[in-house]
Amino acid sequence: MKTAIFAAIAVASVSVPAFAQDEAPFTGPRAGVTVGYDKYAGRDGVSYGVNAGYDLPVAQNVTAGVEVSLGDSSVKGAGIKASRDLAASLRLGYVVNPRVLAFTKVGYADSRIEAAGTGTAFEGVRYGGGLEFAVTPNTYLSAEYQRTEYEQNIGGRDAGVVGIGFRF
Repeated sequence: MKTAIFAAIAVASVSVPAFAQDEAPFTGPRAGVTVGYDKYAGRDGVSYGVNAGYDLPVAQNVTAGVEVSLGDSSVKGAGIKASRDLAASLRLGYVVNPRVLAFTKVGYADSRIEAAGTGTAFEGVRYGGGLEFAVTPNTYLSAEYQRTEYEQNIGGRDAGVVGIGFRF
């Protein structure tokens, strides 16, 4: 599964023509930090991390791009601790107005879950969506919901995060 997702991300990143960032809002390289609510196995905690991506205009008011993220979590209890979280996703956005982007994303996630003193990496599909608000042409605030469904039938994970990011 991860080979197919990475192949789709690679194809999407090279198959769309590049445009200058000033031609369309919410395009070009970006990086940011996030923090928010995380829930796994009936336990609540705080999710925090960093992300980076690149978005391109593909049609009037439509953007497409890739995103990678690295995060961690404070979720623990009943012998379970959620920790390191890596993800690579494809994003599709709609420019609502020059200051607001609504987006959805889907991709691959690899999360480390520790149980009974042993840590194991679990793979899954991450999907979600959210909004970005352009505070300045290069600074944005974001809010999004993420859901991860793990392949090994260990349940899903939900997160609601807010962030700040910068476009270059």
